[in-house]
Amino acid sequence: MTTFHRTINCHSCDVCNNKSPFLQLLSEDQLSILNQDRYEISFKEGENIIKQGTSSSHMIMLTSGMAKIFIEGIDNRNLILELVKPWKLIGGPGIYIDNRYHYSVTALENCSACFIDTNNFKKVVRLNPDFAEAMLSHCSFNGSKNFERLVSIVQKQMHGRIADVLLYLFKDVYDSPSFELSISRQDIGDLSGLSKDSAIRILKELEHEGVIKIDGRKVDILKEEMLQMISFNG
Repeated sequence: MTTFHRTINCHSCDVCNNKSPFLQLLSEDQLSILNQDRYEISFKEGENIIKQGTSSSHMIMLTSGMAKIFIEGIDNRNLILELVKPWKLIGGPGIYIDNRYHYSVTALENCSACFIDTNNFKKVVRLNPDFAEAMLSHCSFNGSKNFERLVSIVQKQMHGRIADVLLYLFKDVYDSPSFELSISRQDIGDLSGLSKDSAIRILKELEHEGVIKIDGRKVDILKEEMLQMISFNG
């Protein structure tokens, strides 16, 4: 019989519950429901955590590492919606529509994730209005961010799109103007709706203009105001 091992991040459900803002809203009885049948899986860099189109049987929460959420488009073109860090719930609208995942999630680095049974999750949503409202707020926030991304891709020129990606990495992902990329140049293209070659060319132009500095995977934003202006002008 196969033996499943916990990672060093999986001490107990109580530890993870205390780290998640969403789960802190639940009572002990409600947490007990949510903790039923939960399990953790480790993923290596590049492995699929969720495959678009498969059955949405679980809500998922990273307990370590980073992953990307993306839509698999036509002709192997992907659109990255978001980079995900630990303690954010991943699931999507499919659990209330057609029981399918409407996007894929892939590990950007070695990571671990906790799988929460969807039926148990729905039970808790019905029992706790504060938790349900928090989830509505969470989904609404994600929707508004996706609208902003859509406007950037549809209405902005290439320089404006890359500026938006760099500001997103700075403000929302790494929390610093100097960061070590967990994503590839292809991923930068998929975040901006550009080809890999176009993304690389714009990055080189911004570096030549002294807006950023790139050394391998290390990126330094040198002129944030200039980057903001490029984003604003599109």
